[in-house]
Amino acid sequence: MKKAFFLFIVIFSTKTFAQEQYKFSNDIENEINNDKNGNDYKYQLGAMKYSVSNYYFKGLQTWDKLGRKRKKISKDDSLKLVKHKLVNAKDYILDQSKKNEIVILNEAHHYSSHRTFATSLLKGLYENGYRYLGLEAIGDDSINVRKFPTTQSGFYTSEPQFGSFIKTALDLGFTIFKYEAIQGENGKEREIKQADNIYKFMQENKKGKYFIYCGYGHAYEGKDPHWEKTMAGRLSDLTKINPFTIDQTEFSEKSNTELNSPLLRIIKGKYPVVLLDENNMESKGDPKEPFTDIKIVHPITTSIKGRPSWMLSEGRKLYEVPKSKIKSYPSLIFAYRKGESDNKGVPADMIELQTEKDSGYLILDKGSYDIIVKDKTYTIANKFEKSIE
Repeated sequence: MKKAFFLFIVIFSTKTFAQEQYKFSNDIENEINNDKNGNDYKYQLGAMKYSVSNYYFKGLQTWDKLGRKRKKISKDDSLKLVKHKLVNAKDYILDQSKKNEIVILNEAHHYSSHRTFATSLLKGLYENGYRYLGLEAIGDDSINVRKFPTTQSGFYTSEPQFGSFIKTALDLGFTIFKYEAIQGENGKEREIKQADNIYKFMQENKKGKYFIYCGYGHAYEGKDPHWEKTMAGRLSDLTKINPFTIDQTEFSEKSNTELNSPLLRIIKGKYPVVLLDENNMESKGDPKEPFTDIKIVHPITTSIKGRPSWMLSEGRKLYEVPKSKIKSYPSLIFAYRKGESDNKGVPADMIELQTEKDSGYLILDKGSYDIIVKDKTYTIANKFEKSIE
């Protein structure tokens, strides 16, 4: 849990990026190499920078340079788990949400795939009575009026998949609220304040259920060795409601597949799953240790046209940017939802083309977009419109 302190600081460090919010990969690499703050800091921050600028695989590679080891699961234990029934995670969560009032889902902050999965839940959750979306990462008081996130809404929320998560929620009718503690409140104090902020919002907004989205251990119940109880546990104490808690982080993929959990390598899934025992129950482990009600096992990411395969979920489509629109290399290509680019909106997608041979595919929902091309000096070199049917 030591890493949580740094990650909290990053959320509010809007000056982390110098002038440009979204950068060429080489510029991010140079910033990492020139960072004198030590590996623990520079690789975490570097992974976040890659994530925000939509370099998913580079983000994984940079994070893994930290050399942090997950709690090991032996191959024998993994084989035992494989004997469990594999259930579609989205379907299972939506079914369980019908009989719960609070759903808490976590993410690893450099895994944009976690946000895409969270987005896939929104429509079903709304149909099941959820009306409020609490975001740890947001600091925007105008989001429900503006109806889209901006690059000023938060650090992590500037990442395209997080932006799409927020935009989808707003379009469906969710009310978004922030609950983060103020900067300087950390550890146990931070967990208490997060839970207090959510509880206060709940007392003032009772016309629906609550979907809480957080990072890492904040979703864990049980006794935590550093925080005593996390936000999820403290919220349960305040509300007298047992939240349905979900972890996406334990079995997350590594940049090197050989370093993945044995379970992940054995399952070889095609979509996110939950493992249920013979009684259709998910084992939580020792209740005296931090736990969530379920853990999601995401499939290992494959590439389609050079892009992460999970981006093509929920009806999104590939759009090849015409070479005639690219005047020089390298270039950054952004797709903004109509009307958002002039208001510091978060791009729906972005890619980097280093050479003419690079695959130039954006992945977009149906809708109208402003496509903006920037050259190596971050100057707009071209702008055109595109509708995705």
